[in-house]
Amino acid sequence: SNPHLPLPVLQAAHCQMIKDLSACLLGQSLRVDCRYENKTSNPLTYEFSITKDNRKHVIHSTISVSENIYRSRANVTMHKNLVCLYLQSFTTSDEGVYMCELKATNDYTGNQIKNITVIKDKLEKCAGFSLLIQNTSWLLLLLLSLPLLQAVDFVSL
Repeated sequence: SNPHLPLPVLQAAHCQMIKDLSACLLGQSLRVDCRYENKTSNPLTYEFSITKDNRKHVIHSTISVSENIYRSRANVTMHKNLVCLYLQSFTTSDEGVYMCELKATNDYTGNQIKNITVIKDKLEKCAGFSLLIQNTSWLLLLLLSLPLLQAVDFVSL
């Protein structure tokens, strides 16, 4: 037998590694961060699901069909090494075990899966949210002051 045979299998198995799964509250929305280590340039497919009462419900997915009840409230953003799920109008009825599943195209080593239990009272607020509010208020002030400036110009004419 060839002792070098297992090596390619091992390398392939580490193609797509989910490093961390975390959840936080962003206003009224739940945000679930699925961080991964990307070792391949192949396109990434994902699936976010929730298991409650021993039933799995697909929230947002490129792997299988999402359930309508969640699909309308959910959206996903993809960044470098991060797939981010936002679920709007998050309530206690959305509590359960959230699962992030990642699969790289042409990676036949099976999907990478990680779970996190989400309970509303135990969720922390997402970091950087207050900054977002501050930035938004600055923008609003700027936008609100524009018509005033135009009005002043008009008067001075």
